[in-house]
Amino acid sequence: MSLPEITWKGVAVAAAVLVGSVLLGQVVRMAFGRALRWRGRSEESAQVFGRLLGWVVVALGIGIALTVLFPSVRPVNILGGVGIVSIAAGIAFQTVLGNLFAGIVILARDRIQVGDQIALLEQAGTVVEMRLSSTSVRTFDGRLVLVPNGVLHSNLVTVQTGYEHVRSSITIELADDDDLARAQDLAVSTMRALPQVLDEPAPEAFFTAVGTKAVVLELRFWSGARQLETKEATDAVIQAVLGAFADAGIETTSDAVTVDAGPRLQRTLRETFGEQGPA
Repeated sequence: MSLPEITWKGVAVAAAVLVGSVLLGQVVRMAFGRALRWRGRSEESAQVFGRLLGWVVVALGIGIALTVLFPSVRPVNILGGVGIVSIAAGIAFQTVLGNLFAGIVILARDRIQVGDQIALLEQAGTVVEMRLSSTSVRTFDGRLVLVPNGVLHSNLVTVQTGYEHVRSSITIELADDDDLARAQDLAVSTMRALPQVLDEPAPEAFFTAVGTKAVVLELRFWSGARQLETKEATDAVIQAVLGAFADAGIETTSDAVTVDAGPRLQRTLRETFGEQGPA
């Protein structure tokens, strides 16, 4: 079996095709990336899909260059070889390719972006980088977590910053003999006055449970979606509302009852159980 004849002309044309495909790939990558950004897609999505399209153009250029350099080689033969290599690579690198395809799906949906705060499994933090195979998350305590995109795609993810505002709530127990309507109005007006709490949607206060000697007042309020914003709003609401209740003479309490053993009870316990008391 003789090798295909290679001519200098074929080499020159193949080299020109290869160089042209590389240059065209760069142009296509930048143009497609700009088009995606113009359509409102994230920077990471535009970069990745622009790069992928550029690689496709270069791959087509390589195939054309091979057919020019080796005239006896048909494009269908090249595609057949690529198919065999792809099957072998898919079997050998199943996990890697799974993460790559999951990354493509995640970036195509564009629901998670760099800067978003997410919670996944036992981790929560800020997305700092998104690649085809993995996503980097900086946890709220400053640690770097590398999440394979296959895990990110197949598990429930909470995007805390998916919307601009989020609602938080706290509960306060009040004595059942307090002026409950007055306490409810005072809590709402106090929350409205806080800069950390949004005016719209407006803060609310509801009685949600009745205990033996207490009623439960639930305070609901909206703030910015970022972790620090919700923490600051919760802290401000607790301090302001409890302070307002104290100034107004509204008593906060609990259903927990503490029994103080008086002298008579202590003497009875000693007579019954001895000096060691009950076991």
